[in-house]
Amino acid sequence: MTTHPTYDQLVDLPAYVEQPVPMPFEDINGHLNVRHYIGIASEGLDESLVEVGIGQMWPLTHGQACFTAEHHVTYLSELRTGDTMSARVRLLGRSERAAHVLVYLLDETHRTVACVVEEIFLHIDLSTRRTAPWPEEVAAALDARVAEHQALDFPATTSGSLALR
Repeated sequence: MTTHPTYDQLVDLPAYVEQPVPMPFEDINGHLNVRHYIGIASEGLDESLVEVGIGQMWPLTHGQACFTAEHHVTYLSELRTGDTMSARVRLLGRSERAAHVLVYLLDETHRTVACVVEEIFLHIDLSTRRTAPWPEEVAAALDARVAEHQALDFPATTSGSLALR
């Protein structure tokens, strides 16, 4: 059995995209539609990357971007319309051109972990639309964040199906 961190372990990480689940995101089952989990996690990751030098306008200002290569999604509990949710990000590692991250969607209303989105994302030079080495200042900031997150006092449980190459 896989053991993920608890709400109480994750709640001290910075909160991104904190908001109530809007009614248009609900599906016929009365909870957040599956397609929105990845979108919300992606928005949370994007917000967190601003802190390491990857701004929202990076493609326009620097001609660089981050593209997702792989996802693994684990649903742990449902988010329902009106529940307040947030994303918490744990950076696991990086290679010359990629990074590995866990994004936890928390149900702030019921104080539970609703979903874990594990992702590999790539640094892209938009002039060639190919992977490229991280800029030095971004690489250094990513390394610092990885070290900070490795020091957390709970394990980073991954799917085992994604890894940096």
